[in-house]
Amino acid sequence: MGLVIIFALVTLLGVYSSLKTLRDKNLLAGGFSVATVLVFGWFTVMTFINNGYPPTH
Repeated sequence: MGLVIIFALVTLLGVYSSLKTLRDKNLLAGGFSVATVLVFGWFTVMTFINNGYPPTH
């Protein structure tokens, strides 16, 4: 469950940085931020689906 929390926090920080960098028209950083959101968001969803809530062993 800790892994899902860490992935979710990274995803939320990526969303914040994506909005901030795209608003400042910094396209390179915005692209990396969007890629971070996509990758870590996907990991968050898949880890949550795989382990379930609450996690089962």
